[in-house]
Amino acid sequence: MTIVSVRKEPEAAQTAIAFFQKHWASEESKMVYEDCILNCLHSESSLPQWYLLRDGEELVGGAGMIPNDFISRMDLYPWLCALFIEKEHRGHSYGALLMEQIKTEAALLGFPYLYLCTGHVGYYERYGFEYLAQGYHPWGENSRIYRCGLNLQYIEKPSGFSAAIPAAHRSGADG
Repeated sequence: MTIVSVRKEPEAAQTAIAFFQKHWASEESKMVYEDCILNCLHSESSLPQWYLLRDGEELVGGAGMIPNDFISRMDLYPWLCALFIEKEHRGHSYGALLMEQIKTEAALLGFPYLYLCTGHVGYYERYGFEYLAQGYHPWGENSRIYRCGLNLQYIEKPSGFSAAIPAAHRSGADG
């Protein structure tokens, strides 16, 4: 498995745009992903960041790290967003690989926490996220807000793997 940073490999931008549009956008919101991904390539800001997970040439999943996930708690950042693993690849903890990469990047950027908003209960808690509060979206819906502390000591990367793994996950307990 390889995690591709779209910012570090701009040639992956069009693939990332198509992936996130396919899985997260409506016809009306497709431009949000295109504009965000294209403009992150040369931004002076450390956010946003977009990542793709590949198994050889096959695209397995993706996720982003953004300054706000369209939620009322604009005092909190960065946010893990748009995590998606293709259905045929689920059940192998590939989402955890993307989460750990984003946790590592957020910690390296000096952020003490990583946040996410979701309606899921039980999934993100397995990966160090704790429920923080309820948040509200501009379109009238609400979501659970989770936070993960980034005070982790990262260990050496295994050969052939591009994401650092926190010591807390070395045992393989997450699958």
